Amino acid sequence: MGSRFRRFAAFTTSLTFALILLGVYTAASGAGLSCSAQWPYCDGGLLPQSIPSFIEWFHRLVAMVTGFFILGTTVGAWKYYDSTRIRVAATIALVVLPVQLLLGGATVLIYGPASQVAHHAAAMIIFASLMATTLWAYEEPDEAATSASESTTGYPSDD
Repeated sequence: MGSRFRRFAAFTTSLTFALILLGVYTAASGAGLSCSAQWPYCDGGLLPQSIPSFIEWFHRLVAMVTGFFILGTTVGAWKYYDSTRIRVAATIALVVLPVQLLLGGATVLIYGPASQVAHHAAAMIIFASLMATTLWAYEEPDEAATSASESTTGYPSDD
């Protein structure tokens, strides 16, 4: 199960990085302002009415999907690893996630440098935590590979 978790964690980390890039594009294009200071709605409803509001809406959609992947990564870390550092790193990402969600809403409702910096700082904490989770998971020996090499030779593997 270690290799499956590693790939899942790596995908979650990559998806989070793509979300950050999408967020930078959303902010740089001013698409967040297209929602007329409405959050969680945009243009008075759930569906976008213009190209800029679609960009903001799409960023929110990708953020929601990424949030579920972060939840899955944290559950997997607790289920498949005894390593405290892997569990703590994944849990930090999950704990900061609701704060990130609220700060995302603040960037739409209270558009200003402070809310933008806080939103991006929280994103960096989540990304760094996921990166640590992924890298540390790759450092852990794969139990299936270790037990297979021990059963063939009778001795622990040096890999």
